[in-house]
Amino acid sequence: MSNQENKRAILPPNNAERVKPALRLDVVVIFLGTTLVALTLVPWYGFTSGYSAGMWVAFAIFMFWNGLSITAGYHRLWSHKTYKAHPVIRVIFAIGGALSVQNSIRIWCADHRHHHRFTDHVDKDPYSAQRGFWYSHMGWMLRDYQATEKDFSNVKDLDQDPIAVWQDKHYVALALASNFLLTTLVGALLGDAIGGLLLLGFLRLVLSHHTTFFINSLAHFWGRQPYSDANSSKDNPIIAFFTYGEGYHNFHHTFQWDYRNGIFWYQYDPTKWLIKALSWCSLASDLKRIAPEIIEQNMARMQLQVAREKISQFKAKNTQLWLEILETEYDQLVEALNEWSNCRQHWVELKKDSILKKWEETETRQKLRELESALDFQRQQWKMLTQQFA
Repeated sequence: MSNQENKRAILPPNNAERVKPALRLDVVVIFLGTTLVALTLVPWYGFTSGYSAGMWVAFAIFMFWNGLSITAGYHRLWSHKTYKAHPVIRVIFAIGGALSVQNSIRIWCADHRHHHRFTDHVDKDPYSAQRGFWYSHMGWMLRDYQATEKDFSNVKDLDQDPIAVWQDKHYVALALASNFLLTTLVGALLGDAIGGLLLLGFLRLVLSHHTTFFINSLAHFWGRQPYSDANSSKDNPIIAFFTYGEGYHNFHHTFQWDYRNGIFWYQYDPTKWLIKALSWCSLASDLKRIAPEIIEQNMARMQLQVAREKISQFKAKNTQLWLEILETEYDQLVEALNEWSNCRQHWVELKKDSILKKWEETETRQKLRELESALDFQRQQWKMLTQQFA
């Protein structure tokens, strides 16, 4: 698709295309019914009977089970294949996904893979942000829009996954059992069956729905774009806090095959922490990570773009000189990154082949240290230069 065609594709639909399809009454009833119960019966019961501390602990457990089943299961495991999980973990995620009432693994992943392939396209992205906040948040589910027509040609791999097939076949039964029977049973064990149904069932369901929906809506409207501006995805630590780490959405859209969303130690990403913890317990494997030099190059490219725009706005006599300095520093940073990456890869290959017994003393290790020093210096130069235009 050419750039001109792509620009036309993401524009809001014309008047002829704005004729809204009929409402999906089943979806409307679910959203409206659960929301009304959460806004009325849940607080009323809390005021009249109260919820025990144990019930609130169970509520938190159900929230995290529900949320992480979507983020670590539906999203990073089944949709993007960023890691592999033990069958026991996949069954737990499959049941937790049914608990979330966001459709089966197969349907959810089909929509999500289309979202990544056609991000922001008004006719092909199921929850395109170009149609507005409400549409991308939940409006896309309320009507049979063209973009939401089911196409399972992109999830043939899941048809070979026995757990995904089992959950898809029994999804309705699993959703009903987990949301009504399980929540009531846990409530009964805690001495309050009705409280369990209201708190673990209805309130948890409504809150978990909107935390997931914020990823499709708010994370495409509010935040920064440190890795790419190829689409509307944004990074936002506030959204990440409420979405189990999914708020680092610009990173995810740029590097969708990475099991992480928040890549820095200070970024809140419990989904990443769970996957890593599972790998320590041999319950997850083959965790995929994008090479650090590729991530850094993307960040530098975006910083260069921002600096160019700021310099162009100055309209000063030395504008061209500043642009040339920026381009030179950027090229030197990329060159240093590539040299360091190539040397590091060579050193890793030598270690694997057991060629070096004392690798600390080898020429390759010494060269790598020198390149790391040169790269650190170039990073400092680039940081000082671009901070002037941040």
